Amino acid sequence: MSTPEEQPKPGEALSRAHAARAQMAAALDEDQEPEPDEPLGWQPVWKRPRKPKSKAAKKQELRKQRQRLQDAGRRRLAAAQSRRPRSRQNRIGNAAARRDARALSRVRHSNAWLW
Repeated sequence: MSTPEEQPKPGEALSRAHAARAQMAAALDEDQEPEPDEPLGWQPVWKRPRKPKSKAAKKQELRKQRQRLQDAGRRRLAAAQSRRPRSRQNRIGNAAARRDARALSRVRHSNAWLW
């Protein structure tokens, strides 16, 4: 524990803080704004400087996007077409209904109804 003799006087501490204020402000502002010619490291998208795209770059990007969407549409259509002729088993929803259908078909194909 410090004794009162070791503690600096409030006036001295205040004068030292005022003297160091400029130095502290410079240290805080140091990394806020990078120099214009300084190469930047990785930055998130929202902090990167905006570079307008050329018309050719825009068209290229749209062409790629259109192609991607068309491919997705073709895949979707192919998937839908392949599901068209559904098997009988899929049409009967749950396992219980499937069991019932199986039992009925067994009865239908046997001669049990003749008795």
